[in-house]
Amino acid sequence: MPVKKWVIILSLFLAASVVPAAAQPQQVSTIRFDFCGTAIVFDFDKANLEPVQPTPLTQASIQAFYNNVNNEHYESIIRALTAYKKQYQPDDWLFYQLVRKTAQYISPKADDYLRYTFYKWYLLNKTGYDAMLAVSGDRVLFYIYCEENIYNIPTRVYDGKQYVCLNYHDYGTIDFLKDRFTPVSVPGTAEGNTFSYKINRLPEFNPRDYQEKELRFSYYDNDYHFKVKLNPQIKTLFTNYPTVDYEAQLNIPLSKETYQSLIPLLKKNVKRMNTKNGVDYLMRFTRYAFLFETDSRAFGGEKRLSPEQTLLYDQSDCEDRVALFFYLVKEIYNLPMIVLSYPQHVTIAVQFDKPLGNPIIYNGNKYNVCEPTPQQEDLPIGQLQASLRRSSYEVVYHYAPPGINQPK
Repeated sequence: MPVKKWVIILSLFLAASVVPAAAQPQQVSTIRFDFCGTAIVFDFDKANLEPVQPTPLTQASIQAFYNNVNNEHYESIIRALTAYKKQYQPDDWLFYQLVRKTAQYISPKADDYLRYTFYKWYLLNKTGYDAMLAVSGDRVLFYIYCEENIYNIPTRVYDGKQYVCLNYHDYGTIDFLKDRFTPVSVPGTAEGNTFSYKINRLPEFNPRDYQEKELRFSYYDNDYHFKVKLNPQIKTLFTNYPTVDYEAQLNIPLSKETYQSLIPLLKKNVKRMNTKNGVDYLMRFTRYAFLFETDSRAFGGEKRLSPEQTLLYDQSDCEDRVALFFYLVKEIYNLPMIVLSYPQHVTIAVQFDKPLGNPIIYNGNKYNVCEPTPQQEDLPIGQLQASLRRSSYEVVYHYAPPGINQPK
């Protein structure tokens, strides 16, 4: 049954009923764009666009921008964004993507980068978040209050709170020892909630936006073919998603259409297998249905993919495959697992009722390595690649299913 599409009306009305002859003509237009299957529509008068004061940026110029846009012309857009948030309850990162897209239609990034960034800052503050700016000459860094561990992007502590940078990628690299960025404090903008990068639920995209991707792998001389439904919008939503803790990465779910095109089929294929063989099947699917490539070559730097991104991209590394394998085992068998981080590799181990071979002991329980990344050897369950057998490792994530007794 087609997904019902809701329309969020964002209206910016002119306050004056009579326009003087010398005033600029109205430029009201109806703008419509799709956001994850929802049609976003608003009327906007470009005459209300607030200019950014000439650089260098100062506390006074940013305060002036905020004062000038904090008026009745923007009240309806704030109400509509808040209504969307209340109705759909998107996770913070996904809601920020809506804010970004809304700001893009108000003031395109390519036309005026500073104004585009200021609008994002303003909209986030007005929809319940604690966002702040820091300036250095004609550059501005845009931060959000976040208490989580976020890697590979700058953070700063201000008034005892950690803020994570949302637009560092726009500048590439910054020498913070050479270039000092001064925080800008605007009254009334530091009272919002903390921002979370955890993704607990993906939007219900329009089914027509999905494309089929064929995946193949062999399992003991049997060839398996899958036609998985995947949505290219996932790439856009996660383009600048930072490196997060393994717990947050591994627990990003699949979207509804992708789930329904893959999980029931996998469950059917392992239905007649015992648990060990079923997990072995999932391990080899994750290992051999995708090409391997390092993040540095594929993306130019560290990027941990979610399970659905791993399905979407043609190439992935060890951390990405651990995420996909973890999701599949959790969804189909819900077994205890630990993620093992070696100096140059990440893998995963599963706890079975009866451990095999030489298990890894963690908190008194026995886990068997299930290598989801292709190696020079065709490793069975319980066997680690030879180069790692004497290497030290760290358990970076432990999953214990609620209500399941763990044998020792």
